[in-house]
Amino acid sequence: MATLEKILDPKLEAAKGYVDDVFNMVQLRNPNESEFHQAVKEVFDSLIPVLAKHPSYIEHGILERMVEPERVINFQVPWVDDQGKVHVNRGFRVQFNSAIGPYKGGLRFHPSVNASIVKFLGFEQIFKNSLTGQPIGGGKGGSDFDPKGKSDREVMRFTQSFMSELCKHIGPDIDVPAGDIGVGAREIGYMFGQYKKIRGHFEAGVLTGKGFSYGGSLGRKEATGYGTVYFVEEMLKDRGLSFKDKTVVVSGSGNVSIYAIEKATKLGAKVVACSDSSGYIYDTDGINLSTVKRLKEVENKRISEYVKEHPKTQFIEGCSAIWSIPCDIALPCATQNEIDDIAARTLISNGVIAVGEGANMPCTLEAIEIFLENDILFGPAKAVNAGGVAVSALEMAQNSMRLSWTFDEVDQELHQIMKDIYRNSMNAADEYDTPGNLVVGANIAGFKKVADAMISQGVI
Repeated sequence: MATLEKILDPKLEAAKGYVDDVFNMVQLRNPNESEFHQAVKEVFDSLIPVLAKHPSYIEHGILERMVEPERVINFQVPWVDDQGKVHVNRGFRVQFNSAIGPYKGGLRFHPSVNASIVKFLGFEQIFKNSLTGQPIGGGKGGSDFDPKGKSDREVMRFTQSFMSELCKHIGPDIDVPAGDIGVGAREIGYMFGQYKKIRGHFEAGVLTGKGFSYGGSLGRKEATGYGTVYFVEEMLKDRGLSFKDKTVVVSGSGNVSIYAIEKATKLGAKVVACSDSSGYIYDTDGINLSTVKRLKEVENKRISEYVKEHPKTQFIEGCSAIWSIPCDIALPCATQNEIDDIAARTLISNGVIAVGEGANMPCTLEAIEIFLENDILFGPAKAVNAGGVAVSALEMAQNSMRLSWTFDEVDQELHQIMKDIYRNSMNAADEYDTPGNLVVGANIAGFKKVADAMISQGVI
C-alpha cells in the first residue's frame, strides 16, 4: 500500500482520487461510526491499483454501491427476566450485499453491539464470504443483550423475542444468520425453535451453527479456530517454517481461541497464553487445553480459575498486556482493535514472526502497517478467520441435500478452502505488484468476484 505514494501514474492518481471521494462520502453519511470507517478504509486502500487497471469499476459506481447496505433493519427486543422485570434491547440486521448469494453472517450478542460495529462486520463479511468460494453474500446482525449471567430461561425469552422480529427478514435463500460472540448452540437452538413455531414448518437451512441432531454440521464449532491455524500454516510453509516447536500466544478463550489452541498444539506448537475479558493466563509449560475447555465450555467460569488447578501459572488482570509475552506466533482471537501500534512494536521486539487475525479486525490500521513494514507474516481477518463461514456454507449444502457429512469430510473441505484462500490472496497480491501482502491480496480477490457479479446484474 505504501509504495503507491511513490508512483505518479495518472491512472493511479485518478483511482486514488475516486477512493478518497467515496471514503469522504462514507464518513459524512455515517458519522461517529469509527469501526465502520476503519473497515472501509482498510479495503479501499488496497483497491486503488485494481481501479486503475479496471476503470469500469469506477464507471459502474461499484464502491458507492458496495459501501451502502442493501437493507438495514433495527428493531426493539422486549423480554422479561426471572424476577418479572421488563427489559428492552436493540436488535440489528444489516443485509449488505447479495450479489453472489443470500446474505450470510453471524449474530453477535454483546453490550458493545451498535450500528457501527454491525456495519463493519457486515462490510467485512462481503469479502470474507467471497474468498471462501461459496455462493454467499455479506450480512451481520446482533443485539446489545449480554447473555453472561443470564439464566437459560432468560436467554430463551430474549432469543424468542429477537427471532419474532428477525424471522420476517430471513430464509434459506434470503438471509442465513449464524452465531458469533455471545451466540452459541444454546442461542441458535432457541432461535431455530421460535422460527419453526412461527413459520409452521421445519426449515433447516434458515440458520447455521445448529445442533447436529437437527441439521447442524460436524466441525462447525472447530471451524474458525482450525481454519485460522490452517491459514497461518500456509504462510509459514512459504518461508520454510511450521508450527512445530514454536511458541504461540492466543487471545480469547471462546470457540475460536480454544480450537486454534487445539490445532496449533497438534501441529507441534506450545501455546503459553490465552485470555478472557477479565485478564489472561501465562503458563510457560503450555496451556492445558482440557482445563480451559472444561472451564469455558462446561462450567462457564472465568479464565482466572485455571490458576487454582495449575498453580505455576500466572493470572494477570486486564487483557492488553498479553501481547508483551514473547512468542513466535500471535493469534489475536478475541475482539476488534486489541493489537495497537504499541503492542505491534512490542511483539516485533520480542521476536514474533507471524500474526494471524482469528478475530474480526483485531489489529488497528497502524499495527498492520508496522507488521508489513517489518516483514512480519501477516494474515488479515477476512482471510484467516473465514473457516467459520466456510463450514456454515457447507452446513447449508448438507441441509439442501438432506445429508450429514463426517467430521473428517468437513475438516478436509475446510483445510482445502483455507489453502485456496491463501493461494488466491497471494496470487492477487502478485498480480497487483504487492507480492506477499495478504491484506491487499485478500481484499482484491474478495472484491473482484463481487464487483464483477454486481456489474453483470445491472444497477438494481
